[in-house]
Amino acid sequence: MNSVTATIGAAALLAAIVSLSAQAQSVVLSAQESDPSVMGWMQGFPPPPDKLITQPDSVYFGFPQLRWSVCHLREFLPTEEISRGLGASVPLAYPSPWEFADLRQQIDAVTFVPQNSDEEMTWKESLYANYTDGMLILHKGVVVYERYFGCLEEDGKHAIMSMTKSVTGLLAEIMVVEGTLDDTALVRDIIPEIGESAFASATVRQVMDMTTGVKYSEDYSDPNADIWLYSAAASPLPKPEGYDGPDGYWEYLQQVEPEGSHGDAFHYKTINSDMLGWIISRVLGKSVTQLASERLWRRIGAEQDAYQTVDGKGVPFAGGGITAGLRDLARLGQLMLNEGKLNGERLFPAEVVANIRAGGDRSKFGAAFPTIGAGSYTSQWWVLHNEHGAFAARGVHGQTIYVDPTAEMVLVRLASFPRAQNGFIDPTSLPAYQAVAEFLMER
Repeated sequence: MNSVTATIGAAALLAAIVSLSAQAQSVVLSAQESDPSVMGWMQGFPPPPDKLITQPDSVYFGFPQLRWSVCHLREFLPTEEISRGLGASVPLAYPSPWEFADLRQQIDAVTFVPQNSDEEMTWKESLYANYTDGMLILHKGVVVYERYFGCLEEDGKHAIMSMTKSVTGLLAEIMVVEGTLDDTALVRDIIPEIGESAFASATVRQVMDMTTGVKYSEDYSDPNADIWLYSAAASPLPKPEGYDGPDGYWEYLQQVEPEGSHGDAFHYKTINSDMLGWIISRVLGKSVTQLASERLWRRIGAEQDAYQTVDGKGVPFAGGGITAGLRDLARLGQLMLNEGKLNGERLFPAEVVANIRAGGDRSKFGAAFPTIGAGSYTSQWWVLHNEHGAFAARGVHGQTIYVDPTAEMVLVRLASFPRAQNGFIDPTSLPAYQAVAEFLMER
């Protein structure tokens, strides 16, 4: 689920998904052809009518419009700031200009074999194949690669989609380790107004690890799927005449029905993230945006404020609403690699990252994500359990913070891939990440 799935009108989003599905059956414009500057989106004063991307008149998250929209969400939706504070940023470390240029050339030439393929691909080719908008790689704390494409520029910001979940989950894990959140507590004991919702009898840990037994379908091809009800509830736009459903994220969560049993298996359902956002906000009496600002953005030396979309009642979308700068996401990844330390300061206990790196119960992960393999999911982070012990924050259309402890590498990719499933991107991404990690280890 992406950062607008639960916030724009259901009809508009359904049209976008149908459009994407149709394009999946036909020839899709390449990354170069669909570049916003080539397409001419929103250029001119005013732009020509056929180059306007507006809300709600056009499907602004359909392809190829999304290649512009991912950098401009706050022009369509209300947002709340994640403040970096007033202090100076802490610069990232870079090699000398000539060494940086040489490294970029070497990394661009790294080759790998995509999953289910016999043909080699270069790193540079993979960036275009995956509609990359921004790529930054840190090795041993030094930036060794940084490029911008499409709508994203050095001082720009990009929607991170479901990587937002990992920010929410990180905040929750910090609270658990620090003793301010009991992950064995039942949801109803923290949020009494959850009532008879299926979430009521789940533990906080089951919400954090998405092992709840709750009824919720994110099948975008099904017009009767729960995602459309959630979308209608969360839309910040005025509700249509005759609408009698829930209003906002939290009202929707109060009417979720059970499906299966809590703790039995991992089911990737975004409503868990919004339930977790409500839990941590209630426990500490602060919004997820305020907590992300206080515990992360104000302390990582961030260059830019981030922002997060909100529903019609001002509740931040904890499951996918953050837009942020590429370098600040790299700082967040480096914080995870350093087990809670950054810029000489400990921001949270090392146990937080140790718990995430250990992963969830792999027997509950199942085979729903074949491109990842025998992975797991815990505290809203994906754990690959590969030979390098990599773990990641992931978002639809290609968003990634990939942390490789063995290679001492942090990789951040922001993208606008046409299809709304990372399973289409992983075959030319995960092997590429491994190949670059191995290249860096051999330097």
